[in-house]
Amino acid sequence: MLAMILRFVPYIGSVISAIFPLILAAAVGSGWTMVLSTAALFLVVEIIAGQVIEPLVYARSAGLSPVAVIASATFWTWLWGPVGLILATPLTICLVVLGRHVEQLKFLEVMFGDEPPLKPAELIYQRMLARDPIEAAEQAELFLQENTLGAFYEEILLEGLHLAQDEAERGLLDNDRMQRVRDAVAEIVDDLGTHEDKAEVLTEEVAPKVGDSPLAQLERAETRPTAGVLREGWQTGTPVLCIPGLGLLDEAAALMIAQLLNRRGVGARVEHAEALSMSRIMGWDTKGIALVCLCYVGNPSAAQIRYAVRRIGRRTSDIPILIALLGAAAETKTIGVLEHEDFVQHSLRATVEKILAIASDVSEKAEPLQPAFQPTAF
Repeated sequence: MLAMILRFVPYIGSVISAIFPLILAAAVGSGWTMVLSTAALFLVVEIIAGQVIEPLVYARSAGLSPVAVIASATFWTWLWGPVGLILATPLTICLVVLGRHVEQLKFLEVMFGDEPPLKPAELIYQRMLARDPIEAAEQAELFLQENTLGAFYEEILLEGLHLAQDEAERGLLDNDRMQRVRDAVAEIVDDLGTHEDKAEVLTEEVAPKVGDSPLAQLERAETRPTAGVLREGWQTGTPVLCIPGLGLLDEAAALMIAQLLNRRGVGARVEHAEALSMSRIMGWDTKGIALVCLCYVGNPSAAQIRYAVRRIGRRTSDIPILIALLGAAAETKTIGVLEHEDFVQHSLRATVEKILAIASDVSEKAEPLQPAFQPTAF
């Protein structure tokens, strides 16, 4: 019982628990055989339990950082003596659990927990605001060791843009900081331009997952983007023109889409964030353009979408328009603007797949390219 209780005392608990059995072994044993056997038993059991069994059973479920263990043992021992040393770890775990579930006590989890205080997307966003794209690129390299570039853009970089958009909507992000975010994304995208996804990562991406139904496995296998045989007019130049819908953050998202398309064999380029303004709209180079992709990171209103589509329609009336809604577009959908099947919501992957499907002859008798969105619908 003492050995079980003293296991809660970090570092010295198992040593203390061995003292009484060693004294008893020395008292009743003849010679040193029983004492040495008892010491060896505690040593072997401690190593096996502490280094093999407990890590397998508990893993990181306690959620305490090493610094928190030392600090808590010091504090509770000073406060309550030996009893505090025994109760230090369980009491600190209770504080961490409170911090996870009570918003006002969140600081306790940050102080004592073993999880990083910032999620990957939050860390990327922080580095972008701090004008430190180098560390952001290092985080990208770590993520890309086990994931694809598209997954990094979707799960990390786009989520960082969502954080920036939320702060911009609350008036906490001025134009200078948004320019920092846009420039940082441009640097990261440029730095990853030569990245090649690992073969094993690509294989794992489409491999069946545990618990997946046969239909889910089939959908995963079929959703891998492929350019196939490009239609006439899509084989040379930059047939896709990506236009930011509202501002600099949309331009950052457009840069990601353009690079993913270029990597899949479909040429794409990005216009400036103010491309829809009167001073810039007439300067577009529309030669060879087969599709316009209008990008939104935020939650545009129906009026904003109508305005952008009308502007694009006046400049390129015969070119189809695809709208990529990469943020929280549910409110816009309730207005009835997004009923057309070719709207793409929330996903960079879905946007790229849709453009690849439009660009490719997916069947032996491919139908003529129809506008992905008709400006006259408004």
